[in-house]
Parts: sequence; C-alpha cells; structure tokens
Amino acid sequence: MSLSVVVLISGSGSNLQALIDQSLEGKLDITIKAVISNKADAFGLERAKKANIPAVFIDHKKFSTREEFDAALQYEIDQHKAELVVLAGFMRILTEGFTRHYDGKMLNIHPSLLPKFKGLNTHQRAIDAGDKEHGVSVHFVTAELDAGAVVLQAVTEIEPSDDAESLSKKVHNLEHKIYPLAIKWFSQKRLAYKSGKVMLDSERLSDTGIRYQQDIH
Repeated sequence: MSLSVVVLISGSGSNLQALIDQSLEGKLDITIKAVISNKADAFGLERAKKANIPAVFIDHKKFSTREEFDAALQYEIDQHKAELVVLAGFMRILTEGFTRHYDGKMLNIHPSLLPKFKGLNTHQRAIDAGDKEHGVSVHFVTAELDAGAVVLQAVTEIEPSDDAESLSKKVHNLEHKIYPLAIKWFSQKRLAYKSGKVMLDSERLSDTGIRYQQDIH
C-alpha cells in the first residue's frame, strides 16, 4: 500500500520535484497528500499544483509564537493522515512538541556531512574550514537543530576551483538521489527509528548512517 506523505517546503522545491518524478515513474511507492509552505511565493507550491497535489500556504507571520504556528501546521498535516512528514527546504525551527508528535516519522535533508556544519551557509563553511570533502545527510528530525539520527550520506570532493555556488550545485545533485532512496526504504518498512537509533533491515546503523554509492538500492 502506497505510503502517505506530506512535504513541507519554503522555497523552490527541487527535492519535492525529485519525489514527484520518481513517484510518477513508479520508482517510489508514495502518495504525496499535500505540500505545505510557510511562504506564499514558494515555487514548490506551483510544482505541487502542476502535479495535482494540494498546495497549502500557512503564513507563520500570522502567529505570535512558534508553538501556535506549529499547532496549525500539525493540524493541517494530520488532516491528510500522513505516515511520513518530509522536510524539503523547510526553513523553520520546529518546536519540541511538534517534533515529538512526529517522532520517527519525519525526515529532513541537510547540506553537510553531519554532525559537521549544522545550520546555514554550509557550503562556504566547508570551504573556509579547508575540508577536502563535503556532502549531504538525510536524518530523522528531533527538537535539536540538525541533530537527529543520520540515515544516509552522500559525499562530493571539494576542488580548489569550487566556490559556494558550484559546491551547492554538486550537493543538490546528490540530494535528488539520496532523499528518494531513504524515503523508499521507509515506504518499504526497511527503515525504522527506535530509541534514537536508526535501523535498516533490522540492523543498527552507525552514527553517520550509510554512505551512498550508485549500486545501493
């Protein structure tokens, strides 16, 4: 049975598009029940409408506290009976109550090799640190920012000619490969989150998850 998913976005929604494409191609057995954004002009909402997916805007500026906004967001998600919540460039810090409500049922993708470079401006920070490699991580979401257990990471080399923009493009290409893969594992019930640890095929993963290679599926 197809996995019911709600996707949260704040911007262009390129990862959302990768999920839509793979779903249409039959590579990913999910049904995206809704796409929700806190930004009215997020292009991802247009991607959703084009794919005949309900596109919902909830303006965080209309709420006086994070808790109030998260309560409204939670209510909307739960109307769609989501089995998995997917953060795809959702630029909001989530409250503890919200993350607890979706414990083990919410994934995020972050443009660094966690636990390195939590937060913003990861590409420039990796260059400034003199790192030789950079990448992207899929992780379960907890109340602590970008600190949830890692499922999957993909790595790219930082070349001397790279700047933040070129490195961002490399990482984006990797994102569109590993996010659908992690969600596929979840939809197949191969991936689980128990007591703060990630299990794949009943085997506990390391703290940095699995390193992506072209032949894993």
